[in-house]
Amino acid sequence: MSITVTVMYPNDPGSKFDMDYYMGTHGPLVHKCWDDKGMNGLKLIKGVATPDPNTPAPYQVVAILDFDSLEAFQGAVAASGAEVMGDIPNFTDVAPVVQINENLN
Repeated sequence: MSITVTVMYPNDPGSKFDMDYYMGTHGPLVHKCWDDKGMNGLKLIKGVATPDPNTPAPYQVVAILDFDSLEAFQGAVAASGAEVMGDIPNFTDVAPVVQINENLN
């Protein structure tokens, strides 16, 4: 059963997020570390709005990672999770919210 991991960075007022670093360094790092560990895709999306024009997006960025299985994701994290997670302070000062999702179709 394949899974999708969502890594969501809250849009906290006054927080920092270096989009250039994220796109140019962190994204490629994730690919380098996990492409051969069962990651089948990485999609990076930027929150821009909500249906209410007076309410900002709750997340400034969401990363969507597709893996062959939960075991593949756990193996990737065991192999190089410290390197990937250790890079987070280089582009943001918010703690990401991570959710592991089972794909239903």
